[in-house]
This record gives sequence, C-alpha cells and structure tokens, in this order.
Amino acid sequence: MDWTLPEDLRRHLQRLWDSGRLLAAPLRGEPLFPFRLNLRAPNARSLSEQFDEVRAWIRAWESGDGYQLEWSEINHRILGRNRIPEAACVASEEDALRTIGKTDEAVRFREVVAETRERLPHLTEWLARKPFAALDCAPDWPRVLDVLTWFLAHPRCGLYLRRIDIPGVDTKFIEERKPLLTELLDLALPPEAIDAAAPGWRNFERRYALRPKPNLIRFRVLDRRLAIQGLTDLSVPAQELASLDLAAARVFITENEINGLAFPDVAESIVIFGLGYGLDRLSEIPWLKGLPLHYWGDIDTHGFAMLDRLRAIFPAAKSFLMDRETLCGHSHFWVRESAPYAGELSRLNGAEQALYDDIRFNRLGDRVRLEQERIGFAWVVRAVGQARQGLRL
Repeated sequence: MDWTLPEDLRRHLQRLWDSGRLLAAPLRGEPLFPFRLNLRAPNARSLSEQFDEVRAWIRAWESGDGYQLEWSEINHRILGRNRIPEAACVASEEDALRTIGKTDEAVRFREVVAETRERLPHLTEWLARKPFAALDCAPDWPRVLDVLTWFLAHPRCGLYLRRIDIPGVDTKFIEERKPLLTELLDLALPPEAIDAAAPGWRNFERRYALRPKPNLIRFRVLDRRLAIQGLTDLSVPAQELASLDLAAARVFITENEINGLAFPDVAESIVIFGLGYGLDRLSEIPWLKGLPLHYWGDIDTHGFAMLDRLRAIFPAAKSFLMDRETLCGHSHFWVRESAPYAGELSRLNGAEQALYDDIRFNRLGDRVRLEQERIGFAWVVRAVGQARQGLRL
C-alpha cells in the first residue's frame, strides 16, 4: 500500500522548517501558503480488493487537523460512487507550525525580527539567510544588537576589548560570540571601519580596530653585564623590545623553551626563544638587522622551513646546530616527523638545501627528525664556542 498518509504531510512541513524556508519566507515575501499536497490515493481496484483498508485510510485523514481535504469521486461499477481525498491543503503558516510543533520557536524568531527591524533593519536579510543562527541566540539577541550598536557609534575605537562598557554586556559575552559578531559587524559597519586585511573572527581585534593583546617576545641576556636592572629573563611586547637599547653583539634564536632557559652564557649575547612559527614578530625589531643572528631549530623539514621564513626578514641569519654533522652524530636520537613539509625553500644555502632534500626525500631514513632538545649539552656548548669565534655558523 503506497498511499499518502498524514505523516507524509507532516514530513513535508518539517522539511520546510528544517530548510529554514518556513521562518524565512515572510521576510523574503515568498508565498508558501496555502500549501497543497497531492495525495497518492486508492483507485477503483483498491476499493474492490482493500475496501476496509481504504476506509481506514480515509478515517485517518478525516481525523487529522491543521489541513483541509479536497475530494474526488470514484464511480465503481459495484460499489457505486465513493468520495476519496485527493489533496490536503494547509491554509496558513500558523497551521503548519502547529502541525509540526514549532509555534513557540516561530514566536521567538518573530520577536528577533521585530527588534532587528526596529534597531538595525539592514540585518533583516541576514535573518532570512540564517534563521536558525538567530533563533539559537534569541535569548541574547537584544544584547547582540547592543554590541553592534556600540561598534556603530564607536568605529575604530582603539580600545582593549576589556574597556568596552556596554550596559548588561560583559567582556566574556563578546569573547564567546566572536564568530557571530564578526558576521554581523561585517554587515552593520561601513567598509572604512573594517580592516579587510584581517579576515575572520580570529582577527577580531585587528579587524575592528580594537587594541590587540601585545605580542610578547621572551629573551634571556646571556651576559650578566648586559642585565636590565638585574633582570636577565624577560618577556616584553615587540614594540618595547624594539626600543630597548641593548649592547648585544650577537643574537641566538631557538624554538624550544627549555633550550632558551638552559642556553650557556655567551659574552655580549642574548637568546630569543619560544616563538615557533611566530618568527614574523621579530620584524618589528629593526635593530636585529644589524646583528649576527643564529637560528637553532629542529633538524627536520619544518625546522628548515622556519629558517627559510626567518631569512625572509633577516637574509643574513645563519643556521646553528642544523648541520649534517650534528644530525649524524645523534642518529640514536632520531624520531619520525609526523607531518613533513615538502615545499621548495628558496633561502637555504647549499649545505642546508642538500640536507633538507635528503630529509624530505627520505634518503637518510623514513621521515628523519632530530629534535633540538635531544642534542647533547656538551655538543651545544662546543658549538656556542665555535660560533663566538666565527668558526661554525
């Protein structure tokens, strides 16, 4: 029996809801109602062979609500004239919502629409595109509009997010809703109030000209004669480090934090550590360009990629403890690199390029990697001494 059932009508209406059309149609002027569903109905043969089932099917439709039935007649040679439903018509949106049990949700969405039209009417189109996103945050929607209104009144304010003072809205409210607020602010603000070079919610502060958390750079003074008010281990914003007058003659850069902490004393030198792929922050420190820089990373594909990246900023930077002798001298500490980098690197010297190629093409073994913290400390001390004499860089 393949006859249309009342449950099939409910499924059609549920699909209208799940697609968002049922909520969005009034905003778009899309006429969904009356909604008419043609029924797969019993035919004359069914009346003869399944009369009781046909009667039960008709009773099921007659006992339902939220729709009106349209009827047709079948003239049977034995049973005579019989009325059979041929279509079910849902007259209104309210009938549809009641049938699928979504009346309360629709009421909340209409409240969101009404307040948006009153305060920021140009966001109505977004509500039509993403009705469920708006419905999900319906309890908080007035505060969302408060935030958008504040940004409209204070474009490019340059404040820390913590200093934004909106009645009823705390910093966490904004922090937790950055993805949603980014979508809406992009629609609400004029183009000149948005930094298009800072895409997405992860760049929220920069995109809307708030004051971002400063990029901190951690460094150790390796010569106590250069200590700053007795301090040798500091983390400072890049801009402050740029203005610091250090009488350093050499700078070491290493990824690993413990390597930076344990780095041996070196006259007239400092070590910067813990930046990882954040090496770009060093571009804010112009005085580094006038000093010998020695970069110490893992001997693996990503280590050489970071060396290449550093040289985009400081072309004269030299590698440190990233040579074939160090790698082969610690073969018992090799591990496998989990996700090797395989791209071309244009800023490596001949020896570095040869070693990088041997590693990325697995000529020395399967995804060979020597992590910097596995190198013996005596080896490090010896290399530092050679670096000071300009013998090994």
